[in-house]
Amino acid sequence: MAKIEVENINAPDHKVKLNAEKYGAMNDAVISSDPMTYAAIKDGVLPILSQEYFLGGRTSGWWIKAVQLDLEAKGVLLRHTSKPLTWSKA
Repeated sequence: MAKIEVENINAPDHKVKLNAEKYGAMNDAVISSDPMTYAAIKDGVLPILSQEYFLGGRTSGWWIKAVQLDLEAKGVLLRHTSKPLTWSKA
């Protein structure tokens, strides 16, 4: 199983290795040009998730957050200061 190193914008020195295939599947689903709340991201992701990796949406919330934090740390996603919080492609 291939691994990918991910970062966390809230803990810059903390890096972990995650399943690269699951990360890739979630990465493709999370990125949007339009500002989206976490709830909107989750609602949009669930119908297009790979059932091979996320059967019935299991663990999808954790993976959404892990990918979102990593993409923020890498400058791919931009966190807006709106309430509720929204993210979009940087």
